Amino acid sequence: MVSEGMSEIWSVYMVRCKNNSLYTGMAKDVQKRFEEHCAQGIKTAKYLRGKTPLELVYQEEIGSRSDALKIEHLIKKLSRAQKNELVKLGQYKGIVQLG
Repeated sequence: MVSEGMSEIWSVYMVRCKNNSLYTGMAKDVQKRFEEHCAQGIKTAKYLRGKTPLELVYQEEIGSRSDALKIEHLIKKLSRAQKNELVKLGQYKGIVQLG
């Protein structure tokens, strides 16, 4: 699935905000990206500004950037209940299907 090399493994992740909402994103280095969100600096996603404390509740390596974009898009379309189930299960397989 990954032909771009080990440095190009993309992951999807979800962050729970103070108001209990869930933010979904993708990154090559999830921990670094989460730290950027927590810092509330210029690289913070606009949605997450002012919604601290943040909690990283889900992350999963997907592979290519293209596949990560597809999974991120599918996760964003899920209902709140489905997203919470995904957090509980820890993997997207069985929750969302690649089209």
